[in-house]
Amino acid sequence: MINFNAVTDFSLDNEEQLVNWLASVIKNEDYKEGEINVILCNDEYLLKLNQQFLDHDTYTDIISFDYRVGKELHGDIYISVDRVEENAKTYEVEFSHELSRVMVHGILHFCGYKDKSSKDQKVMRAKENHYLDLLF
Repeated sequence: MINFNAVTDFSLDNEEQLVNWLASVIKNEDYKEGEINVILCNDEYLLKLNQQFLDHDTYTDIISFDYRVGKELHGDIYISVDRVEENAKTYEVEFSHELSRVMVHGILHFCGYKDKSSKDQKVMRAKENHYLDLLF
């Protein structure tokens, strides 16, 4: 089950569509959907998590905590709405597009995709774009 929660005033107007889309990504990647929480927050909230759990003192758009059990995905995806908004402006895309990219990015991490090397980043970006094309 994919759940959306907010620790900010932000709310989604297309939650059901996003749940169905993310569920289809999981299925297409040959995984099973477990308990996945997408928590929408602000920069300061995510910065504290970044400092506390990853020992990073920087702002970021997403932090994902993977609790996968075999092929069943479980985890928490924290997304800074502030960073997504800023990135949407920087990359000149709609906010909803950038938010969806970050969401699928977290799901793809749960599916085993990495993004530390440039080769891995290219694979991750191609996967993101493929799934975004199915949504938009």
